[in-house]
Amino acid sequence: MDSHISQDLNTISQLIIFIISYLSNVFSSIAGGGAGLIQLPALILFGIPYYKSLAVHKIATVALGIGGSIRNYKNIESNYLLVFQLIIFGIPGVILGTFIISLLSDQYLYLLLAIFTILLGYYSFINPDLGLISIQKKIGPYTYTKFTFLTFSIGILNGSVSSGTGLLVTILLIKTFGLDFLTSISITFLTVGIFWNAAGAIALSKIGSLPLNIICILILGSFLGGFSGAHLSNLKGNKFIKKLFTFLCFLIGLTLIFKLFNLY
Repeated sequence: MDSHISQDLNTISQLIIFIISYLSNVFSSIAGGGAGLIQLPALILFGIPYYKSLAVHKIATVALGIGGSIRNYKNIESNYLLVFQLIIFGIPGVILGTFIISLLSDQYLYLLLAIFTILLGYYSFINPDLGLISIQKKIGPYTYTKFTFLTFSIGILNGSVSSGTGLLVTILLIKTFGLDFLTSISITFLTVGIFWNAAGAIALSKIGSLPLNIICILILGSFLGGFSGAHLSNLKGNKFIKKLFTFLCFLIGLTLIFKLFNLY
């Protein structure tokens, strides 16, 4: 583990990182993704290199997934088949994404995810009933094939860019299977939050040592934030979650575009 980075950060800096981690993960746990929008840039600003920041962020997001899943486990009980499919078809994409990040220019990845995320926010905005109630849908072989391909594709984005991919999985579950926001987010945090990010963190950790102190701080902040956010989402219900989801989609998309211009 990288002790040099940890020693350079004083107690106040580590406290600030914990607060940022907690608040960003509360926000993310309610809306179904987006912790990387705040947490990842914050780590970079504190002097941790991008690849290490992404690896540490993914490790911490596993704790977010655990915290959110513990609080919302009842929403997952009847959807274990979907959980299995997301894990089986998503993880290979995540691993591939961790290799692609070193081959493709960052601006292409940011632009692609920004466009998708803004379109998701717009789609959610113009469809006021989207994700408010569960709808029974008849699923055929073509739909399952498309779902598998999209899961793999989002996994690639998760392994490379990270920010906002949980939102993509959430809306994919709502559109494909007619689930409501709360159920979709619960599944997203179990699959993307724990399994996808664990696979991505393992793959990225091969780039070198990681700051142990920062990992511990982020794990604590992410777990507590995930549990708190999941509790609030149960209290507020689907309408509040949908509004926050729509807002976060626009915010993440615009932030990624801003990052894109800063790369030139």
